[in-house]
Amino acid sequence: MELKKVLLDETEMPRQWYNILADIKMNPPLGPDGNPVTPDSLAPVFPMNLIEQEVSTERWIDIPEPVMDVLTLWRPSPLVRARALEKLLDTPARIYFKDESVSPPGSHKPNTAIPQAYYNKMFGIKHMTTETGAGQWGSALSFACSQFGIQCKVFMVRVSFDQKPYRKLMMETWGGDCIASPSNLTRAGRDALERDPDTPGSLGIAISEAIEAAVGDTTGKTRYSLGSVLNHVMLHQTIIGLEARKQMEKIGEYPDIVIGCAGGGSNFAGIAFPFVLDKMNGKDIKIYPVEPAACPTMTRAPFVYDHGDTARYTPMLPMHSLGHAFVPPPFHAGGLRYHGMAPTVSQLIVEGIVEARSVSQLSAYEAGIKTARSEGRIPAPETTHAIACVIEEALKAKEEGKEKVILFNWSGHGLLDLGAYDKFFSGKLKNYELSDEEIKQSEKVYESFPKPQVLKSR
Repeated sequence: MELKKVLLDETEMPRQWYNILADIKMNPPLGPDGNPVTPDSLAPVFPMNLIEQEVSTERWIDIPEPVMDVLTLWRPSPLVRARALEKLLDTPARIYFKDESVSPPGSHKPNTAIPQAYYNKMFGIKHMTTETGAGQWGSALSFACSQFGIQCKVFMVRVSFDQKPYRKLMMETWGGDCIASPSNLTRAGRDALERDPDTPGSLGIAISEAIEAAVGDTTGKTRYSLGSVLNHVMLHQTIIGLEARKQMEKIGEYPDIVIGCAGGGSNFAGIAFPFVLDKMNGKDIKIYPVEPAACPTMTRAPFVYDHGDTARYTPMLPMHSLGHAFVPPPFHAGGLRYHGMAPTVSQLIVEGIVEARSVSQLSAYEAGIKTARSEGRIPAPETTHAIACVIEEALKAKEEGKEKVILFNWSGHGLLDLGAYDKFFSGKLKNYELSDEEIKQSEKVYESFPKPQVLKSR
């Protein structure tokens, strides 16, 4: 029997997260006055123990035992050899994926939701607010809050709220309160509805609503939680790549190519950052974050200072951005609709350590279906973007006659996204591509902001 899965037992789980801030130079986040923000200025939004992680430059950070206890509900996750896909493509490439769909909410998101809920609990927080695009993050935080006895309120981008009702039901099952965004519950939501009563919503608007709901609590017992973009989120996700590295060592393999889809950057960072460390220390490896062509943050937007939310409640972050007012078209990969990219991922792009790719919606679904019909698993719409890049690289290896090892992150399953697959089969899905003029218009919102320096880490 041919090897299909590489497993670790619970005693082999990584006991520390890898912090990439130890190894790259970063522009600081800026406040409204243009000066770097201080940890104290973030205190109304995040608990101080997470703020300390956000700014830490320690390379390795211990994972608390209560967090490990919950992570072992599904971790370590399997490393899977995609032999059937290899056979279908007739490629000499060996394709492996880290299966993050095995978590209770079905995606990689609980890897940070669990520690965030834990650190909030330790800080005495009773309520957490957040936003969600496709619903993966909202369901993950609802699950995590249920594990630590915290109430959770989720503002879900309206187009996904309508497209994915079962995500809302998952949140409610775990005790979360899911609200379509923009809503009438916050000033940011009301302003967005006044501008456009029929808006499909955006992650930028939903973030504004969640932050406003958190800082508006006069008891001081509510904090906001973000599922991507920020440094502490990237940190928590590195357990994915650290496990994958151990699993590949077990079978004497090492990737030539590492791939992850990227909306805000969390699952890409999770699989890639441990290998970025290897690359910075001399390993010859290609690393590709893959985004939708309909929201081309990394591939067509500049590296700038911009706000992470529409109402400009967040600090200005150094990132690739389409503009904080950008409202993406309603394509079916809700987790990849964010207007900006994580500052750490953006910095790696600027330095040429990773190379961004983009994929059209139809190409992504074609890749997902090809994989489902060979490997048997139905991927999330977000994951199909990574798979499309994997297939491209595997066919390139075939053309070159080279044996390459390709590793990618299977960030989530598509069992709650079958409505989108139905639209694909019925021919109702189409490709969206922004014109240069649309991108120029969306970028005007940060023209007057400070410009980040082009830094080099090595």
